Amino acid sequence: MENAFGLIYTGDANMQLRELTFSRSVAAVPFGGRYRTIDFMLSDMVNSGITNVGIIAQRNYHSLMDHLESGKEWDLHRKRDGLFILPPFVTHDNTGVYKGTVDAIRSCTGYIKRSSQRYVVLTGSHTIYNSAYTDMIEQHIATGADITIMYNVETPDYDSQNYDDLRLEIDDETGRIKDLALNPEKPKSFNCSCDAFVMEKGLLEYLVDDAAAHAEFDFMRDVLVKNAGKLKMYGWRFDGYVARLNSINAFYKHNMALLEKGVSKQLFSHEHPIYTKIKDEVPARYVGEGFAKNSMLADGCVIEGTVENSVLFRGVHVAPGAVVRNSIVMQGAVIGSESSLDYMILDKGVIIGPGRRLSGHATYPMILRKGTAV
Repeated sequence: MENAFGLIYTGDANMQLRELTFSRSVAAVPFGGRYRTIDFMLSDMVNSGITNVGIIAQRNYHSLMDHLESGKEWDLHRKRDGLFILPPFVTHDNTGVYKGTVDAIRSCTGYIKRSSQRYVVLTGSHTIYNSAYTDMIEQHIATGADITIMYNVETPDYDSQNYDDLRLEIDDETGRIKDLALNPEKPKSFNCSCDAFVMEKGLLEYLVDDAAAHAEFDFMRDVLVKNAGKLKMYGWRFDGYVARLNSINAFYKHNMALLEKGVSKQLFSHEHPIYTKIKDEVPARYVGEGFAKNSMLADGCVIEGTVENSVLFRGVHVAPGAVVRNSIVMQGAVIGSESSLDYMILDKGVIIGPGRRLSGHATYPMILRKGTAV
């Protein structure tokens, strides 16, 4: 793993996440009570022994940079290698606005060339899982593959909106990828990409330059799908839990799934810990008749009302008589006395006044933008 470096692309604006990405990138979206989605990609790389990681940023990255700082929490504040944040910049060839993943990677060619490692682990920022890349890279080397793609097997959800849904058709005997399909309406394969790819950095540079020369800017469509029959691609199967944050419903579903012990143990295992920015706060406090059932509460919460089947982030205050059910409440939110929430997503700093009644539905949770007061 000393011969591999990581490259995480955080620039895509997933409009299906609506208010959650209004003022932040997908990589900075809060998840699981005290984490951001970027924590999982970074932790997976660090747990694999990767010590050189580049973060390609494009827009709304102030929150992301504030969270990452120097990379100390992931042991990436180093004299050699470490964490590199790569925001857009204006040159003769680069307008500072990326047209797609290919354009973004090409703008970071200097960082890629300076990296001394031979292999690159390239990931997106909206797919969450807990896995080391060690076995994946070992298979990549053993098979002599040009590109190795991490995938898991899942039943297609025809009701969900497609977003970077890359399906792999794999030869059962050799493990080699026969065909790729991006965002198919009726998928022929249950093998779904986990948005993680391994290849030699020289090949990445060539593929990106070739695509850009032909005015092609989407990495999945113009590089992977287009070259599925030309390059030697293999799949590496991951059997753990995978959360794809490709819609508000998916964000809600996967956060609520953490209330199940099986899911929580897979994403937060002792073998591969997930690191995040540490804040010194007191544990959650229950005051008076404060009560919580089947819920996940982060540090700093003050519970004076009732919380059921919910995920509360740091510093949430539930006032006396308030009831929070089947909801996700992010950092610093205040729920006023005698208020009621059901199937709601409250972004950071939302204030709910006394006596309010807010409700969504299990199939369509309602969301309040960051800093909203009701």
